[in-house]
Amino acid sequence: MSRPSKPALSSLSRRHLLTGLGAGVGATLAAPNLLLAQSTDAFPQNEPAIRTQVPVTRNTSAFRQQNWQDHFETLGVGCLLADIDSRALHFWGGDGETYRLFPSSVPMNEELTKRGYTEVVRKRENPSWTPTSSMRERDPSLPERIEGGAHGNPLGTRAMYLTWPAYLIHGTHDTRKIGRQSSSGCIGLYNQHVEALFPMVKIGTQVRIL
Repeated sequence: MSRPSKPALSSLSRRHLLTGLGAGVGATLAAPNLLLAQSTDAFPQNEPAIRTQVPVTRNTSAFRQQNWQDHFETLGVGCLLADIDSRALHFWGGDGETYRLFPSSVPMNEELTKRGYTEVVRKRENPSWTPTSSMRERDPSLPERIEGGAHGNPLGTRAMYLTWPAYLIHGTHDTRKIGRQSSSGCIGLYNQHVEALFPMVKIGTQVRIL
C-alpha cells in the first residue's frame, strides 16, 4: 500500500489530532475524549535490568506526534500505528475524535520486525500462548504452551491478532519489556493499557507497523 499524500486539515481536525505532548497524568487533550494513556502506576521508576538493552523514555513527551492521514487513506473502523523507532502505539477511533497513545515494546532486532500494513482479525481475553518453532529453536527451554490467565503468559491479559501469522498486539506481565527491544516480533503493552485499548479496537481495524 503506497503512502497517501497528506491532505489539508480543518481547524476541527487539527484540534482533535494534536497530542499536546508534555501534558500531565490523565491530561485532556484538544477534546474531552482525547486522553493520554498515562498513569504513574504504568511507568515504574525502579526496575531490574532486562538483557543489556537501554530503554527509551516511557512518557508521551518522548514520542513523535503522528496524524492518521499520514499513514492511512481513511479511518474506517479505526487505525493503529506501531512506531518501532519511538516505541509507541497510536490509536485513532473510527469516530474521528478518539485518540490514544501508549508506550510499547518492539521486536529485538530488524530480522524479527515485520513492517507494512495489516489489520486486526480477531481478539482474545486471557489468550493462551504457543511459541513458534523458530522461538523454540532460539530457546529450547520454552514450554509447548502456556494457558491463558497464567502469570507467566507472554501475551498478558489481552491479545489482538493480525493477518500476519504469529504477529500480535498484546499485553505483558513483564513491565521491564515496555520501551525496549524485547519481543520476538509482536508489539507489547502494559496490561492496563491493552485492557483499556481492547474494547475500542474493532475487528477490521487497520494496522501499520512503521
